Amino acid sequence: MPPPAILDPTSLDFSNVIADRAAILRVNPQRHEFAFLDAIVHRDTEAQIYAGYHDIREDDWWVRGHIPGRPLFPGVLMIEVAAQLASYIVHTIRQDDAFVGFAGADVTKFRGTVCPPCRFVVLGRALKIRPRRVECATQGFVGATMVFETVITGMMV
Repeated sequence: MPPPAILDPTSLDFSNVIADRAAILRVNPQRHEFAFLDAIVHRDTEAQIYAGYHDIREDDWWVRGHIPGRPLFPGVLMIEVAAQLASYIVHTIRQDDAFVGFAGADVTKFRGTVCPPCRFVVLGRALKIRPRRVECATQGFVGATMVFETVITGMMV
C-alpha cells in the first residue's frame, strides 16, 4: 500500500505554471536530453512542498529501445526527474547557485508503470537542508496513481 501523498496530485492546476522550462534552466544545470523537468506548478515555501511534471511523449529518445513494442519510462529516469525537482527545491529555498550533486536515492519503490503518452507528475518535500547535504522526499504520479517514491539525497559540491 502506498504512503499518503505529499499533496493530492488531482488538486494541481497545470495551467498555473510557476516556473516554465526556461525558468527551471536558470536554476538547474541539466541540458538537452537530460533536462526532464518541464514545469513547476505548485510551490508552498512555508511547508517546503513543490510539484512539477515531465510530459512523456511517444517520440522521446528512450522509447525506441526501452522495451520495443511496449515502451516503459525507465525507473532510473523517474529518479532523475525527482532529483531535478529536488535540485530546484533546494536552490529556491537556499537562494544560491551552489551545485547540488546527486548523492543517493533511498527507500525507492516503483509501484506502477509509466507509458507514453502521459504526464509524469512529481511531488517533493524538503526534509533536511544542511550546508553540505540535503534530503527531499519525492513521489511520482500518473493521474491519481502513485507509480514511484524515493528520498533523494544531494551533496553540495
